[in-house]
Amino acid sequence: MELILIRHGLPEKVINEDGSPADPPLSTTGLEQARKVADWLKDHEIDRLYSSPMQRAFQTAEPLARVKELEIEVRDGVAEYDQQAGDYIPVEQLKEFDYERWRRLMSGNVDEVDFQTFCKVVISTIEKIIAENRGKKVAITCHGGVINVWTAHVIGFEPKMFFNPNYTSINRFMAASSGEKSVITLNEHSHLM
Repeated sequence: MELILIRHGLPEKVINEDGSPADPPLSTTGLEQARKVADWLKDHEIDRLYSSPMQRAFQTAEPLARVKELEIEVRDGVAEYDQQAGDYIPVEQLKEFDYERWRRLMSGNVDEVDFQTFCKVVISTIEKIIAENRGKKVAITCHGGVINVWTAHVIGFEPKMFFNPNYTSINRFMAASSGEKSVITLNEHSHLM
């Protein structure tokens, strides 16, 4: 089966002073990116469309669901590691806002959560989606952390943040019924040019 992981579009910056979970919507730019990735994939065969429950991923899925006439199936297990964080600062702004946090993130350190548990949840969720869709083509709108974890799993790396996928980038994988998995492409973003 073919598995396409699509990173969400650019979200708004949200800082909740009360510490409640920041679940930002897409920015105007992010909504345009979501439209562009949907247009790019409109002629690509997709049998099922899944999404993280987080606003930025679900809103990224909406234009694709419309052009492909698919229901968006929400899976909690592909939510980002920062799902409970009280703030969301796009990585481009994080460097200026909190340089040390940006530096840790860029070196692959995600120390504010139990990253190993996050990895196990992501991998088991995607493995279940694969098992439910043998021979099909499936897309999942999700997050940079999810894409990093799954890519590391497929390649055989230790799970960590090792690259920064572009907003609405397309990341393609194949999964054989024998259990073998392979990377087809990473970080496709020609639709944004």
